[in-house]
Amino acid sequence: MTDLRSKVRAILPFVQEPIQYVGGEWNSIVKDHSAVDVTVALAFPDTYAIGMSHLGLQILYSILNARPDVAAERVYAPWTDMEARMRKAGIPLYALESFTPVRDFDILGFSLQHEMCYTNVLNMLDLAGIPLRSAERSEEHPLVIAGGPCAITPEPVADFIDLFLLGDGEERIVDLVAAYKRLKQADPQMPRKMLIAELTKSVPSLYVPELYNVEHNPDGTVRSIRPSAPGIPDTVRAAVVKDLDAAPYPTAPVVPFLETVHDRISLEIMRGCTHGCRFCQAGMMKRPSRARTIPTLLKLGEETYRHTGHSEISLASLSSSDYPDIQKLMREMHTAFESRYVNVSLPSMRANDQLALIPALLKTVRKSGLTIAPEAARQELRRVINKNIDNAYLYKAVEEAYRQGWNLVKLYFMIGLPTETDEDVDAIADMAYQVSNLRRQTGGSPGRVNATIATFVPKPHTPFQWEPMPSLERVQEVQSRLRGKVKRRDIWFKFHRADRSFLEGVFARGDRRLSEVVLAAWKSGCKFDSWDEHFSFQKWMDAFKSVGLDPAFYALRPRPDSEVFPWEHLSCGVSKDFLLRDRLRALKGETTADCRVDKCCECGACVASPS
Repeated sequence: MTDLRSKVRAILPFVQEPIQYVGGEWNSIVKDHSAVDVTVALAFPDTYAIGMSHLGLQILYSILNARPDVAAERVYAPWTDMEARMRKAGIPLYALESFTPVRDFDILGFSLQHEMCYTNVLNMLDLAGIPLRSAERSEEHPLVIAGGPCAITPEPVADFIDLFLLGDGEERIVDLVAAYKRLKQADPQMPRKMLIAELTKSVPSLYVPELYNVEHNPDGTVRSIRPSAPGIPDTVRAAVVKDLDAAPYPTAPVVPFLETVHDRISLEIMRGCTHGCRFCQAGMMKRPSRARTIPTLLKLGEETYRHTGHSEISLASLSSSDYPDIQKLMREMHTAFESRYVNVSLPSMRANDQLALIPALLKTVRKSGLTIAPEAARQELRRVINKNIDNAYLYKAVEEAYRQGWNLVKLYFMIGLPTETDEDVDAIADMAYQVSNLRRQTGGSPGRVNATIATFVPKPHTPFQWEPMPSLERVQEVQSRLRGKVKRRDIWFKFHRADRSFLEGVFARGDRRLSEVVLAAWKSGCKFDSWDEHFSFQKWMDAFKSVGLDPAFYALRPRPDSEVFPWEHLSCGVSKDFLLRDRLRALKGETTADCRVDKCCECGACVASPS
């Protein structure tokens, strides 16, 4: 690949941050492709700075490269200036470790973290010289697989992906690579379609859209989804890591050359959540809840620090303050790292009885913003969404944080939730003011409050998957109402774009017909749709019109209980019956208890994946 490397170096002086395109980072692994049996390109359909912050990709990179018969390399979406130079110079998309063209790998695996990355997937395939549609690929092309959160609702990109790996990737990726190696060694000339079918039969949690027939009703809803061949399961179940303490963890992650979005050690202390917030797809999909032990976390943290030198360790999970003994964990982490000036941080936390203890536990380290996610400001609406928290705990924690030296509190809210009223909207501003004013009680000036306000998107595999999204007009009205209530410079509201949230809602619950919309949008120039400077809502609306599909059909329409969903044949373990029961409880304002501290709520996750 010397010639390709030289071509890349020739264009680097003309692009922004060229260091992201050269590889060779600390802890990166370069193998001789002729000495291994399987080569895998791990692709993240966004920039290097975002992709290098993603723990999941680092986990897969570490697991695969631990095998002597596998070479795994990384590839990220080049920014528009680099892409233009690459196309002009005839440089295909390449992997960072060896500068091997992506099209020359055996397997190309995409990580689908959100719905607005789909056009980047097409752009990367095109830049690699790989046919966009699965049906148009031949034996000379790599298998194109995809995992991540969007793999459990994959139909809008079904035409472009050969196989989807559902659930925890580290649980199945080795099985997938081993099966690929076995099948190719048994028959090097095995036809592509046969290879894909055999992989599906050999490895659980693999979904191949081509092997399922989808029929629609006259009104456009799905009538049925059935396997098209013998031996293909009616339902594909997501993989679940049962023992997180024993699961592989990358203690020598690749250290980026430039500052990334999360430039720190991300130490996953728990996976899964049983609080049951009814809007939260991750909380439902990642059940059951599993935790790493404190000795394991200390060992992993020490080894990762030794291999990276990062100055911050983030104790990551969906709700870190719910860790079984968070106080002991924080004390022992501080004992281990305080003398080395390593900051130990916690991401967004619940306003529960442990939250008030967190500021004191963090008092010995650098003060960053205390982040809390109440989601709704009134108890009545929190009962609907099953956010079982109390404002008293939240205010107590904030007051203690101010006493310990904090002056910034970050709050996360959601607008457009089912049953929301104007009173609920106004309460968001009231809570922001209350949180700011609490600092006066500690003898200081008002505290700074940064409130991020997202738009409710009904997600599959949640109790709200039957609910309509709020209309664009309603979201814009609420955002305007809240802006009008911010009268102080120490309170700042940041809103998610209403039009982009609308598209997210379309593709989150979309069917296979939307593949044509994604393709049309990409052809019109859509890419990096999660970036404001590149997002064009009008181009997307034009794409829907050109295909003859109405986005409101997917986003704004309430679903009847009996409707067959486009993801009906894909299971994360939580049963549809449970979700429907919980939805009815939501509309009555009834909560569902956390099964870790109360009785089992019979969601089905532990039956599907006993831990």
